[in-house]
Amino acid sequence: MIFDKEGNTTIVFQEKPDIATFLDNFKNGYPKIKSDHIILNLFSFKKLTANDILEFLDISNRHRSSLKSFVIVTEVLSYDDIPDEISVAPSIQEAKDIIEMEEIERELDL
Repeated sequence: MIFDKEGNTTIVFQEKPDIATFLDNFKNGYPKIKSDHIILNLFSFKKLTANDILEFLDISNRHRSSLKSFVIVTEVLSYDDIPDEISVAPSIQEAKDIIEMEEIERELDL
């Protein structure tokens, strides 16, 4: 698992595409990055299901309740298949844009 920190945002990715291992490693490493905005880069996973993404729902909800952003990057799934509670973007840049918009919303108390 690789943690790439950029300011107050950490991009998380893994070279070996196994979602179960990724999820376990992410949960183990989460305490180190819990105060950052988090982008999960799932580009290396060529086969993902909506259920795979739902595995991150609990941690996403907890992280967002601490007023930090949590965005998953993948272009494998249709956005219609993913619940609205999980932020998903098709690229790292769009994930960064989502984080920026969410920070502005928090500053404005929206």
